[in-house]
Amino acid sequence: MKKRMRSAIAIAGAGALVLAISACGGNDNGSGGGASGGGWILGTTDTVTALDPAGSYDLGSSTLEYNLYQTLLTVPANSTNIVGDAAQKCEYGDPKTLTCTLKPGLKFSNGDALTSSDVKYSFERAIKIQDPNGAAIYLLGSITKTDDKSGVVTLDDNAIETPDDNTVIFHLNKPDTTFQYVLTYPGAAAIVDEDVFPADTKLADEKVIGSGPYKLAQYKAKDQAVLEKNTDYTGDNTGGASQVFIKYYSDNTALKLAAQNGEVDVAWRSLSPTDISALKSDSKLTVATGKGSEIRYWTWRVDKGIGQNAAVRQAAAQLIDRDKIASAAYDDTVSPLYSVVPPGYAGQKDSFKEAYGTPDVAKAKQILSKAGVKTPVALTLGWTPTHYGPASEDEMNELKRQLEASGLFKVTPKSTEWEQYQTLYKQGAYDLWMLGWFPDYPDADDYLSPFLVNGGFFQNGYKNAEVNKLVAQEQGTSDQGQREQIEGQLQDIAARDVPLIPSWVGQNTAVYGKGMSGVESTLDPSFIFRLWLVTKK
Repeated sequence: MKKRMRSAIAIAGAGALVLAISACGGNDNGSGGGASGGGWILGTTDTVTALDPAGSYDLGSSTLEYNLYQTLLTVPANSTNIVGDAAQKCEYGDPKTLTCTLKPGLKFSNGDALTSSDVKYSFERAIKIQDPNGAAIYLLGSITKTDDKSGVVTLDDNAIETPDDNTVIFHLNKPDTTFQYVLTYPGAAAIVDEDVFPADTKLADEKVIGSGPYKLAQYKAKDQAVLEKNTDYTGDNTGGASQVFIKYYSDNTALKLAAQNGEVDVAWRSLSPTDISALKSDSKLTVATGKGSEIRYWTWRVDKGIGQNAAVRQAAAQLIDRDKIASAAYDDTVSPLYSVVPPGYAGQKDSFKEAYGTPDVAKAKQILSKAGVKTPVALTLGWTPTHYGPASEDEMNELKRQLEASGLFKVTPKSTEWEQYQTLYKQGAYDLWMLGWFPDYPDADDYLSPFLVNGGFFQNGYKNAEVNKLVAQEQGTSDQGQREQIEGQLQDIAARDVPLIPSWVGQNTAVYGKGMSGVESTLDPSFIFRLWLVTKK
């Protein structure tokens, strides 16, 4: 029998809205799937960390999670607006109180009713499990607290109130107008069945269930996932195909051949630039590209090793030639990035370009000399060979070449596969390491607070009280002009302190065969592959 966690406290401040921020009801951009079609196959080299949303914070995992689970709110394709998913609406009563009303009749794919109790349980267990590869402890700061001595993160007392089965009230510990965006990301906010998912440990991948448009029928790690249309789903994104098969490939060459031979209907992430060029000449295939906000960047370990010295970090930022990386490693299929926030987001500012201008060895040498740093500086460069696609090695080699050509650095590359890599970089195995980012939600804050507050999600040891204060201010105001001004300050501080070095921003590209429709509809900056939009004739 389902647990019911109810509160007798009346809704406080539920009268007039202070903030005109709500995410209501249905989807108005035609994103719901069409008539049910047959099965189709998606091929990818992405890797899955976990299908239990409490244990993942990566694109390979979230690609399935967006389709298997519901969140309270969601972002429609090619939009920056948020609309209801499991919730009819979410409204701020004041900047610290967000009330969500669930849609009636929600069910998980096993037939269990989805109620506010499941919503509360989902947030509680994600925080309790506190998986190092999960997103909850990094994105749910507005409803959590951290013990100063132990570093343990716990849910705030009375953070989530459920006065009835259809109502969830979030009591935030600070004004946060961006919390509504966090509710769209499954790694932090996917709703799980409290009678299926254990409270203190992750559920095995093959056993997960959700309430999304698809349900998991079969799963074999690093091989394939089979998704079937969820007949209990009553939302706006009904699946257009009866089945979807996701086939996982070890490298881009195998994925390219699978696309050419018709073994997959869609190839999405990651093909090399030369692969894409070759496939454009194949008359049986279509190469589709949408706007993207994928970024690649290099992260410093700032609390130990050579990265403790700001001059070392600044000198490397002075040397990096992004144009050369874009051409040598990516055949100019990506664009140089001069801020942690990519172009197209309100508040974006090319702070690294303003601070360092063009690559300059003399200036980098001067930075190190002034700080009394002996050269060449020995630097361990971390990268992962398959997770970010085949060109990641080319990028690593190009950055290594640039740093060493200056005579100021001696670089030792080290690589390991993604699952171990996530643990090693947090343990301090590298001085500087490659990471990529796909947006959790469509706001510049998503490229600032997860990166700059208290060591970021990558736990690189960077802490700046001024940054923490500014992030709290931009999250706490609904004045967009004020938010953009603060976001500009944060980008300037990032360029000054250099906890990371932005490298490039890329597009969202997929290759598909004849008879496929709907693929181009989901190629937007969010990098959410909405399987429900895609059908095969």
